[in-house]
Amino acid sequence: MTNEGLIINIKIIPNSSKNEIIQEGDCAKVKITAQPIENKANKALIEFLSKTFKVAKTNIQIIKGETSKLKTLLFKVDDKKRLEIISRLTK
Repeated sequence: MTNEGLIINIKIIPNSSKNEIIQEGDCAKVKITAQPIENKANKALIEFLSKTFKVAKTNIQIIKGETSKLKTLLFKVDDKKRLEIISRLTK
């Protein structure tokens, strides 16, 4: 957590059969149906997380791992929303 919001590390799995969040060990995996071409998977990831957590797309940023499967995300959210996101994306 920072003053800006919540920072979470995830692993993205593009080209999946459906969009979903999977807990595996200490890292959350997010399956996305979009292909990793022309930033489609990143856009789909932000859209999926935005709908899942009811957070504006503009409040979710990829701050590291733009072209990698391992991504660091910044959620600009309040304390209540932080707890919801933490409980879904971490153990």
